[in-house]
Amino acid sequence: MQLMVVIDISIVTVSLRSIQSDLGFTEARLAWITNAYTIGFGGLLLLSGRLGDLIGRKRMFVSGLALFTVASALCGASQTQEMLITMRFLQGAGAAMANAVIMGIVFTIFSNPAELGKAMGISGFSQAAGASIGILVGGLLTDGINWHWVFYINVPIGLAALLIAVRSVPSDQGMGLDKGADFLGAVLVTAGMMLGVYTIATMSEYGWGSGHTIGFGLGAVVLLGAFVGRAATAAQPLVPLSIFRSRNLSGANVVHLLLVGGTMSFNILIALYLQEVAGYSPAQTGFAYLPIAIAAGACAVTLSARLNMKFGLRNMIIASLGLVVAGVLLALRAPTDPDYVLDILPTAVLLGAGSGLAMPAVIMMSMQVRSPSEAGLASGLAGSAGTIGDSLGIAALTAIAAAHTQSALDNGADVKTALADGFRLSFGVGAALLVAAIVVAVTVLREVPMGPPPGAGGPGGPGAEGMPGEAGAPGSQDAPGVPPSADPEGVMP
Repeated sequence: MQLMVVIDISIVTVSLRSIQSDLGFTEARLAWITNAYTIGFGGLLLLSGRLGDLIGRKRMFVSGLALFTVASALCGASQTQEMLITMRFLQGAGAAMANAVIMGIVFTIFSNPAELGKAMGISGFSQAAGASIGILVGGLLTDGINWHWVFYINVPIGLAALLIAVRSVPSDQGMGLDKGADFLGAVLVTAGMMLGVYTIATMSEYGWGSGHTIGFGLGAVVLLGAFVGRAATAAQPLVPLSIFRSRNLSGANVVHLLLVGGTMSFNILIALYLQEVAGYSPAQTGFAYLPIAIAAGACAVTLSARLNMKFGLRNMIIASLGLVVAGVLLALRAPTDPDYVLDILPTAVLLGAGSGLAMPAVIMMSMQVRSPSEAGLASGLAGSAGTIGDSLGIAALTAIAAAHTQSALDNGADVKTALADGFRLSFGVGAALLVAAIVVAVTVLREVPMGPPPGAGGPGGPGAEGMPGEAGAPGSQDAPGVPPSADPEGVMP
């Protein structure tokens, strides 16, 4: 499911021109094919993660996967702009419901550190390589069939995933809505997240300093501020603020935001560079991305678990981020007539390898919870951080590239030179975001023993959360294996 979610963010990118031509989208409204999905996904992640803890993660996952699959089919069948945009929003909402609880499910199923490491490697591959796979598949489907199949492709995959989930994912009852069903808090955080993602997604259309951006941005800040106030005073808050006392959880989410902001925007921009500057077709662009997926898969699935066990999560995050930075910095020399082997391939390999190693470690660090009742919430927070980084990174870097390109054109540069200059500047800003991620990792994160976070799984079997009153059970004082006074990775004072 994670792979489907990440793919679906990028797969549409290379199909936009075909959709625009077929359905008559204006340039401004075309962005809503992406924005509608992002708002539904980013706006509902946090709420979905918490609801998974309350009503059961399997129930939330299966419901979200079903909605995503149905909405994908209706996206493919769309014959009007309004239907496509509406279905994209519902597709994003379904993706949020399913994706928000995936990590909680993984951490309750796998209690053995080696098995958990392999599972996180596969998850990391999905997140690191999903964008490049999406661009490849989108290019092939758009060139070979038509844009409708960019959405139809999700249907058989979704149905197969539903069948596997119903049979294989352990059932869980959740804590019950009475343990955190704060209706007002749910309204505030969902409205605030949706408004915030909307503001970020439309920055490039309205401008950073426009009244539209400032007004809606302030509205999002007010709503989220009210939500924090509600969480601090409610008897049963939707999001207990104490979860942020974990420096590893908080720091890893900041690293995740910066990592996704730097890499996802780079993936989109390098695809545009290959098409608009190098003259690649959508299919050629997709094949140019293959080394990213191959390197990410090789490192995430075969190496990350062993390296995390040997060197520790914090050290692996720092080292792998260094590889990603090196790959993006190489792109700063991208010419107007690139040689693929010399100018593109080294960047692709370094970016894929670094991302494939970084993602599993970052996600494992961001799941450092002290109780199984917080696993879904932590998963939702991690997803929200990635979505904000994705939206803000793409909005900011594309705006920077466009502004610099226009300035170069105004100064007499030819189109290809101006475009290449704009892309190179945005690559540099992306590299700066990744350097900032390294700084946060070095100064905030602390090393932790490998294995499930305290409270994420228990000795009672896969997914077992214990009976009320047992050690580690929802509502009990202690997490499994953590004495009352233990502090496994440090908390912020």
